[in-house]
Amino acid sequence: MQCDLLVKGGRLIDPLSGRDERRDIAIAGERIVAIEPDILAEAARQVIDAKGRIVTPGLIDLHSHVYWGGTSLGIDGDRIAAKSGTTTFIDAGSAGAGNFLGFRRHVMERSRTRILAYVNISFAGIFGFANTVMVGECSDLRLCEPRETVACVHEHRDVVVGVKVRAGKHASGASGIAPVDLAVEAADYVGLPLMAHIDEPPPGRSEVLPRLRRGDVLTHCFRPFPNAPVFASGTVRPDMHLARERGVIFDIGHGMGSFDFGVARAMLAEGLAPDVISSDVHLYSVDGPAFDILVCMSKLMALGMPLVEVVRAATEAPARAIARPDLGSVAIGGVADLAILSERKAPVSFFDSRGHELVAESRLVSHGIVMGGQWWPNEAVDKTDDLAHYVPAEGATHVQLASRHFGCNC
Repeated sequence: MQCDLLVKGGRLIDPLSGRDERRDIAIAGERIVAIEPDILAEAARQVIDAKGRIVTPGLIDLHSHVYWGGTSLGIDGDRIAAKSGTTTFIDAGSAGAGNFLGFRRHVMERSRTRILAYVNISFAGIFGFANTVMVGECSDLRLCEPRETVACVHEHRDVVVGVKVRAGKHASGASGIAPVDLAVEAADYVGLPLMAHIDEPPPGRSEVLPRLRRGDVLTHCFRPFPNAPVFASGTVRPDMHLARERGVIFDIGHGMGSFDFGVARAMLAEGLAPDVISSDVHLYSVDGPAFDILVCMSKLMALGMPLVEVVRAATEAPARAIARPDLGSVAIGGVADLAILSERKAPVSFFDSRGHELVAESRLVSHGIVMGGQWWPNEAVDKTDDLAHYVPAEGATHVQLASRHFGCNC
């Protein structure tokens, strides 16, 4: 059997199929053609030595902001893809109906990585997000026109995975809960899920959660006070349990100000592990504290989530959330998207959005990705200092000040 690329000797972790075993993976063109215990290296034009490494489906970052050059918070997804193991970025509402075509033409279609998107209920998308300018895109209800959102979904159905709404004091201002109601109506009309962001009240979490349906995504699910999902005592609020029972998807959406170690510990202690681990990577979180999805996965491992479940939350689970069964798994005939990772054993300090430190014994690193059958190495994997990579340049104080500036809203 001849193939173009052979990933040989790795520990294949594919939660969808239940595989956790040493396997070789043969790729021809953009498809996986064989998964076997031993495939002769001579059969391949190129061999990737994965011995001692972890091979997973290409990671899917369900919450990112990669409208690079079109919005003030957008980053270049290709710049961090190989170092983060990410083959698919899901943009979480950077663009609305008014600028989605530009996002598609100028970024999606030119990107080496796959980009899909939630379309923002705000016609303008996230347009006023910077150090010196913070204007919530849903603060003016004239921008929240569901008919425009529906038309955008119909025009770009092949790349749109749902509708996004950002609600809270910073994102929707005096509009309160109305943008959420409009977004739910638009999502329902086109038969797609909603991703709901909540920052500081109003509206409160207790207003937003009951509106979310089975399959809708609550992002920033481990956010700090205010609007935290736990009481001051550390007990998880009942509405979070009810939402989980109803089938609402809990997504980390780390970002700059939306992940709290204390909240995470409380949620995990009551059996409410996140369904999805995502980074909410954008211009103000890409250099810390979120960095990328692989750092976020490492933080959840440090908090006690098993490796296989962490991988599931970044592969199978987000693929299921966006109804893309062709992604998030390793299967014969499937798309050849892989991440080549390893767990590097060395003490490392992680920080949450409030500047709290967590010292871990290991972290996940990426050696590169296979994207559509093409090997894309992480050239910087052995050049990164263990600690400096995860501590913003000004340390924890920088994180705390930035979180206060943004009101822990993103």
